[in-house]
Amino acid sequence: MTKTLLKIIAFVFIAHLSFSQNLTQLAKLKPQGAYNNVKVQKVYSDKHTSSFVIWIKKGVKAHKHLKHTEQVYILAGKGTMRLNDKTFTVKKGDWIAIPEGSVHAVKVTSRKPLQVFSVQTPEFLGKDRVFVDD
Repeated sequence: MTKTLLKIIAFVFIAHLSFSQNLTQLAKLKPQGAYNNVKVQKVYSDKHTSSFVIWIKKGVKAHKHLKHTEQVYILAGKGTMRLNDKTFTVKKGDWIAIPEGSVHAVKVTSRKPLQVFSVQTPEFLGKDRVFVDD
C-alpha cells in the first residue's frame, strides 16, 4: 500500500473523533498507570462502534470476536500477527482488518510496546472475546 492510501485509511478510522484529535495525537498518548502486558484506553464509544488505544508489551493470546469486526492501525512498535491461518509482521503504519469470527493474536518483537488504534463495530462491551487454543 502507498503512504497516501494508508493516510486515507487512517483518516477514515478516526473520522468519528472530534476534529481536534488526530492520528498524531493518538500516537502521543501515554498509558495511564502501570501494567504488566496489555493496557487499554477507550477513546470513543457508542452503540455503533468503540475505539481504543492499546499498548501491548508481550502479546495477546489467540482469540476471536463472534459478533464484532475489528480494524487495527499500528501506531508504534513491531510484532508478529496471526490472522486465521496466516502469520505476518506488523509495524508502525500498518492497517489490519479482522472480520468477525477470525482468530487473531499478536506477539511483540520490538523493545517498546506495540501501540495500536483499534476500532470495533458494533460497540464493544468486553463480552465478545473468545480465547482459542493455538
